[in-house]
Amino acid sequence: MTPTLTALLCLGLSVGVRTQVQAGTLPKPTIWAEPGSVIPWNVPVTIWCQGTLGAQDFRLDKEGSQSPWDTQPPLESGDKATFSISYMTEHNTGRYRCYYLSPTGWSQRSDPLELVVVTTYSKPSLSALPSPVVTSGGNVTLQCGSWKEYDRFIVTKEGEDKPSGALDAQPQPSGQTQALFPVGPVPPSPRWTFRCYGCYRSKPQVWSAPSDPLELLVSGVSGKPSLLTPQGPVVALGQNLTLQCRSDVGYERYALFKEGEQDLLQRPGRQPQAGLSQADFPRGLVIRSDGGRYRCYGGHNLSSEWSAPSDPLDILVAGWLRDTPSLSVQPGPTVASGENVTLLCQSSTWRHTFLLSKEGAAHPPLRLRSKFQGGQYRAEFSLSPVTAAHGGTYRCYSSLSTSPYLLSQPSDPLELLVSGGPENQLLPPVESGPQTGLKSYLNVLIGVSAAFIVLLLLLLFLLIRCRHSRRRKSGAADPEPKNRGLQSSFSPAADAQDQNLCEEKRRVALGADAAVNNTQPAEGVQLDHQSGEPPAEPSVYATTRIH
Repeated sequence: MTPTLTALLCLGLSVGVRTQVQAGTLPKPTIWAEPGSVIPWNVPVTIWCQGTLGAQDFRLDKEGSQSPWDTQPPLESGDKATFSISYMTEHNTGRYRCYYLSPTGWSQRSDPLELVVVTTYSKPSLSALPSPVVTSGGNVTLQCGSWKEYDRFIVTKEGEDKPSGALDAQPQPSGQTQALFPVGPVPPSPRWTFRCYGCYRSKPQVWSAPSDPLELLVSGVSGKPSLLTPQGPVVALGQNLTLQCRSDVGYERYALFKEGEQDLLQRPGRQPQAGLSQADFPRGLVIRSDGGRYRCYGGHNLSSEWSAPSDPLDILVAGWLRDTPSLSVQPGPTVASGENVTLLCQSSTWRHTFLLSKEGAAHPPLRLRSKFQGGQYRAEFSLSPVTAAHGGTYRCYSSLSTSPYLLSQPSDPLELLVSGGPENQLLPPVESGPQTGLKSYLNVLIGVSAAFIVLLLLLLFLLIRCRHSRRRKSGAADPEPKNRGLQSSFSPAADAQDQNLCEEKRRVALGADAAVNNTQPAEGVQLDHQSGEPPAEPSVYATTRIH
């Protein structure tokens, strides 16, 4: 056989095989890689190809290669084969397809498998806009950026083999390059964890180191928990800080989110008491970055959805600014309930805001913008009118608008004493206490009216008795018919005797009335000696005394 004929025969065989592969009717196999398609540098990789039972041979092609990359016999199962890469480098990156030979011919080629190698190139940053917390069914934007001039950015989602998206990098005025990846609508899912990578156009399968993972928290509408701290909202540098998220819903896990950050801290819930679940988030010794606004969420182990967010909690770090404002009070540190009180916080150093904090109070400090007056920057906090609840120890702080959560040193403490107690408050006390004010005046008025009515009834009774007695005596002395017209029916002697008797009984009744009315008017309420009525405008602070 001549060399020319041999060459033609080989060429014909080669074309025949390729024609069978291209026109094959057998099902295409499945291809995948372990531990994945994105492989760190120098890590071994195994490529799997699975076809149908009875396969006689498996082949692996690499895009751009003129000959099969590798050929392997089937494993014992008879329907799959493996192809090994000892060390993953950029030379092994690319797109791979596999196919198999059966007694009826070659199968179709598999879908492509793209192998990528991860290098030590500078990792980009990944963040979520506006935040990593998204409402169920809502949308969020992932921002991948770097100071390195990458040509493209790629985003991957944990648990998926293929990248979620790849976009060309866009230069920014800051000198960075970035790409924005819209995500949504976001349904509840076990995990929404993303990473992003950068690469150059000349080597699209050679990626940078991955960004830090970014997890999205999908919140729902179930009952919001409460977020608090035993140390109070104002903490000092170096102080230990712990945030507590709790709820009576009975959540089994909790997540803590700080505004402006991308990390979501998660802790399992515990039950400090029946009907209450709680998770503690210790922050350790307070540093500058602990200042900020926090929210927490509750969740159940069997559900991927989180609760509605708690009300925000602002943590303020005192001692970061070096100035120490002063705190004073007008009219003085000891005042009566109901007075107008003003706490003055001032500093000779320019500050944008002053804050007034009360020791032991759970509510956040009061904030007022500073004003320049008399060579000082100052703010006046009005407590008008004061009650016993305003009593306590106060401190004030200053802050800048650029760092609203970082405060100055605290002022010296100022103790405010409110005299008078609850009975001197504007609102009347509860029923268990002594009666005061208008209520006391009404009680006095009702008592006097009741005594006056009793007196009238008693006098009316005595008058009826006297008239009845006179008729009886008149009838006994002069038994005349009753129809005597207007003539008197009793004698002058009997009349005088009856009048004496009635006068005596009237004096007895008046004495009883005096005993009934032995009640002093309220202090500050003067009764008119002629009318027995109180003046037109009695004092609302009168009290009733019963002797």
